[in-house]
Amino acid sequence: MRAVRLEAVGKIALREVPKPVPGPEDVLVRIEACGVCGTDRHLFHGEFPCTPPVTLGHEFSGIVEAVGAAVSGIAVGDRVTGDPNIACGRCAHCHAGRVNLCSNLRAIGIHRDGGFADHVLMPHRQAFKLPANLKPAHGAFCEPLACCLHGVDLAAIRPGASVVVLGGGVIGLLVVQLAKLAGAATIILSTRQASRRALAEELGATATVDPSAGDPIAAIAGPNGLAPGGVDVVLECAGVRDTVEQSMRIAKPGGTVVVVGVVPQGMKVEIEPFDLLFRELKVLGSFLNPFTHGRAAQLIASGAIEIDRLISKQVSLEEAPDVIANPPAPGEVKVLLVPS
Repeated sequence: MRAVRLEAVGKIALREVPKPVPGPEDVLVRIEACGVCGTDRHLFHGEFPCTPPVTLGHEFSGIVEAVGAAVSGIAVGDRVTGDPNIACGRCAHCHAGRVNLCSNLRAIGIHRDGGFADHVLMPHRQAFKLPANLKPAHGAFCEPLACCLHGVDLAAIRPGASVVVLGGGVIGLLVVQLAKLAGAATIILSTRQASRRALAEELGATATVDPSAGDPIAAIAGPNGLAPGGVDVVLECAGVRDTVEQSMRIAKPGGTVVVVGVVPQGMKVEIEPFDLLFRELKVLGSFLNPFTHGRAAQLIASGAIEIDRLISKQVSLEEAPDVIANPPAPGEVKVLLVPS
């Protein structure tokens, strides 16, 4: 079969590889769609740990083509999405229910072969069934939505709350929708790209800010801003230095900051511990999707989350190496890899 292989940092190529054979507890899935994530670009540039050579792709869905002898509850022909994060179930973190912090965590598309291929092999417990009539492309959004759900869970958004989302990529636009579903009364999204600001307002943002037009902190939390004094919750969804630093200044005293965006490994930011202390800010990191993948699949299947307008384009396996090796195009939200 064909697979897009990260062979070393900065080296990615489409290769012919053996089609995997399921073990007793595995399912073999024919890929229908797999999303290109910012993490894939971090992996290409060596900014996020992985174990090359490896087939990339961790946001996938498809049709079960074969199952192992010990598999139950999933059958050939089922449409499924895959939770890529495989916890050991034995370490102290797993026993405490924090599987995303598993000491032996292995991720499909990062540590073992993933979904940028004709087929992917995964343990059956990582597979979640989807409705047969669901659009194939929609299943590929379950993994990013599951990560967003974890961030929103940590943020504990209450009905009537004020929320700022920093970053207008797919994560930010999914978080806007989840904040609306959680009952937030004010949802402000900050992003440079006008097309993303317009889309955010269509998806539930009550206001948007262009951070390149002036000081976004003043525009949001200043005396004449959209939310004078700051907001209850800030969700950082861009994974860049500026927005991480801005997040601390936009939250109101007693507010919560959740860093959802994947930042490059080794990146440093400036913070004032006195400010965190004096304003009693709660600053949290949100890592992966502990026990949220099934909920994400249910939300996608329900139609409660708008997906189609988040899809910028679909590309083939042959086009994928160039897409991953280059920055997103202006206005791009989500690119899906669709094997022909």
